[in-house]
Amino acid sequence: MKKINPLVSIIMNCHNGEKYLSKSISSIFSQSYKNWELIFFDNNSNDNSKKIIKSYKDKRIKYFFSKKKINLYHARNLALKKTKGKYVSFLDVDDLWDKKKLKLQIDYLKKNKEYKIIYSNYMVLDETTNKKYNKFFKNLDSGYVTQSLLNNYTLGILTVLFEKKIIQSDCFNKSYNVIGDFDCFLKLSLKNKIAYISRPLAVYRIHGDNYSIKYLNQYIEELKNWIKKNSNIYKKFTFFYLNYYLNKLRIKLFLKSILGV
Repeated sequence: MKKINPLVSIIMNCHNGEKYLSKSISSIFSQSYKNWELIFFDNNSNDNSKKIIKSYKDKRIKYFFSKKKINLYHARNLALKKTKGKYVSFLDVDDLWDKKKLKLQIDYLKKNKEYKIIYSNYMVLDETTNKKYNKFFKNLDSGYVTQSLLNNYTLGILTVLFEKKIIQSDCFNKSYNVIGDFDCFLKLSLKNKIAYISRPLAVYRIHGDNYSIKYLNQYIEELKNWIKKNSNIYKKFTFFYLNYYLNKLRIKLFLKSILGV
């Protein structure tokens, strides 16, 4: 009897994503792994996002519309509740996947059952110059990697795949607007072994509308408050490099305000 590949639930959160949406969806359809569902959570878009997603006549696409615009991480939690797959992965409307992304990660988790989360290296595409750059996260640790992530947070949500059973329905803290991914996966790293693949399996597109770039000041404030709030939870870990990174962000914001860089 032929084994059925487990279902993967792909979550795509969208608010006015018409400019980038088609290419992102195409990278899902090009996956060599075919047993997936796309949970498309439309966060009150008023552009052509709905029209674009509805043009794909595929039963694997599940469309949900929010009657009012809500926080991104609230939207991620609501989308999670709609998933039916054994595995969950995220692809935002402006990012892309390698065609073997899902297959390579699922094959790895099947062979290495002690791991419940897996992520990978990724490429960065500058939309203004059309140049690609490898993030070059080399020789990163696998296992219980909380300290490694505090030292250098390399886990891009566009590369992650995990077993749904390990995550709470409200894993994402909706009080955050920028660092909710960071907060969620650090919490998961405390109890779950995380695997890393050095091969780039996704593409992060840089443009003027990237949230973490556009709201750098809010990013800094949220990170600063996160350190204060969570120091007791992560008391056996050191925050030295995270504080160093925070200071670098402050300098970057200062230079941006003064020099416009």
